[in-house]
Amino acid sequence: MMDVTWLSAILVGAGCLAFGFFIGAQKSSRKFLSTKAAEASALVDGNQKGRAKKPLEIEKLAEIIEDFKMVLVVRNDLKMGKGKIAAQCSHATLGLYKKILQRAPKALSRWEMCGQVKVVVKIESEDDMLVLQEKAKSMAIPTHVVIDAGRTQIAPNSRTVMAVLGPAEMVDDVTGGLKLL
Repeated sequence: MMDVTWLSAILVGAGCLAFGFFIGAQKSSRKFLSTKAAEASALVDGNQKGRAKKPLEIEKLAEIIEDFKMVLVVRNDLKMGKGKIAAQCSHATLGLYKKILQRAPKALSRWEMCGQVKVVVKIESEDDMLVLQEKAKSMAIPTHVVIDAGRTQIAPNSRTVMAVLGPAEMVDDVTGGLKLL
């Protein structure tokens, strides 16, 4: 009687192992196929000419620099409420993430491995924000500026928040002189 119990336990365990292996293999093949489909879609949708966009320079830096962060630069002169600032920072984060998702996936992975560091600072004018954006561009650091629709607290087409993502030291060279919000 004891031998049958052990045999049953072994067979049930082997069945569970086989089932888990089968499920795992199905998920990884679906992930592989969805990744390939996304890459093909990006090649076609990336721009109208059907060519993929060139990878961003921070993609190379992600291989050699470990410390990445995002800084959100909020315009203080607009006098936005706390909720409006939170929404605009969310728009900036998502906008920059989507902008570099296909062109610098290693940089995004590096930022995620760092804990998705986000720092929020303030700036006093749109002109000052645009100067910072140009400085970031000159250093090949990606940015995203949110332009508000103007349905609630501020005028339409106002630039509200700029997101900057890259190696921490380079981002600090751009935004390090600004005060925390």
